[in-house]
Amino acid sequence: MPLSIILIIALALAFDFINGFHDSASAISTVVSTRVLSPRAAVIWAAFFNFVAFLIFPLHIANTIGKGIIDPAIVDPRIIAATLIGASVWDLLTWYWGLPTSSSHALIGGFIGAAMIKVGARGLIWSGIIRTMVFMVAAPILGLILGLTFGIALAWMCRRATPQRVDTLFRKGQLISAALYSLGHGGNDAQKTMGVIAILLFSAGLLGPTFHIPTWVVLSCQAAMGLGTLFGGWRIVKTMGQKVAKLRPVDGFCAQTGGALTLYIASAMGAPVSTTHVITGAIMGVGSLKRLSAVRWGVGGEIVTAWLLTIPAAALISSLCYWLMALWPR
Repeated sequence: MPLSIILIIALALAFDFINGFHDSASAISTVVSTRVLSPRAAVIWAAFFNFVAFLIFPLHIANTIGKGIIDPAIVDPRIIAATLIGASVWDLLTWYWGLPTSSSHALIGGFIGAAMIKVGARGLIWSGIIRTMVFMVAAPILGLILGLTFGIALAWMCRRATPQRVDTLFRKGQLISAALYSLGHGGNDAQKTMGVIAILLFSAGLLGPTFHIPTWVVLSCQAAMGLGTLFGGWRIVKTMGQKVAKLRPVDGFCAQTGGALTLYIASAMGAPVSTTHVITGAIMGVGSLKRLSAVRWGVGGEIVTAWLLTIPAAALISSLCYWLMALWPR
């Protein structure tokens, strides 16, 4: 395997680590903010289920990223490198600002920016991009609806129970919901890096005539995601778990369960979605069950603004990176 390919694979795994680091907040924010688990215990719990997700989820997302965003025929190491740099830089900037943006959409924006500089719009696969944009809007809305639905259902079911009993029950239940959500997180997000590495290997003729995801790629991406989760993005935990809405254990259970179900639906459809978008929508749905003023909609507005900026910002950074790399002779 050429050294240039090895270095880009290392860059891809670094992005996967950053993805886990950045998005760990979405997996653990509710269980930390309700004090069901300490931050250290929460990241270990989430990282474990991030890693084992490959045992459960088919590789639909990896195939979408590998073949469904830009034309595989135009892919070369420079496009992959520029894409990863653009997505990683945007992830790190938004982590520093404490904004829970989408690593998935940063990656897609990176692909778009690099492809546009190389061949223009003809290199884009619009069906895959449009599907991603549709789910960019639909995922947080579905998360909100499911979180709110679970909240209403459990409020009715527990209407005769004492608050102390409800709190005790859902402190245990939140361990299950956190595990379910972390499985969905690992099953959706880690596959995006698998798709990037696989298309790089395929374009270099290292996979043979048929596109597929090698087992070593699957295991290395799940491991990188899990390690990133272990380090955790604490700035974003504060935004997600404390600034959007104050949560009780039953609220955290509803938000995580609604978010997990949304991720499972998206993964089954092969749609790369933002785990951050999903859990934010679910938290807002559960928070609004108490009263609309319980949700700090201003913080939500800042988060939505960051979402809308992600694809164009990552595209701009990656296009600049590709342009600079194209200036150097091969």
